[in-house]
Amino acid sequence: QVQLVESGGGLVQAGGSLRLSCAASGRPFGDYAMGWFRLAPGKEREFVARISPRGSTTYYADSVKGRFTISRDNAKSTVYLQMNSLKPEDTAVYYCVAGKSYLSPRYESSSEYDYWGQGTQVTVSS
Repeated sequence: QVQLVESGGGLVQAGGSLRLSCAASGRPFGDYAMGWFRLAPGKEREFVARISPRGSTTYYADSVKGRFTISRDNAKSTVYLQMNSLKPEDTAVYYCVAGKSYLSPRYESSSEYDYWGQGTQVTVSS
């Protein structure tokens, strides 16, 4: 089992920045790819970003590419999501996820991730 705890959400004005953190415990952190999903009211859950177990490879949704950066510190068992140039449409609950170490063609699917955090709310005001 892997336990994931997110932090860093909050209220920010459009154009602002936030950094989300996700602390993992349980099984070895370096065994898992990590990622972020988000769920906005009235919308389907959406893939945001993924980072490989050693942090060498990252993937982003087109909607956040160039604005968000995912990173990880394996020594601290923590993954981060730096969010810049935030827009009102980024408002959502953000979930940290842990999944298989190898890259699947379905890496944007929530079913590829075995462990989920409880979520942290990000609200961007216009």
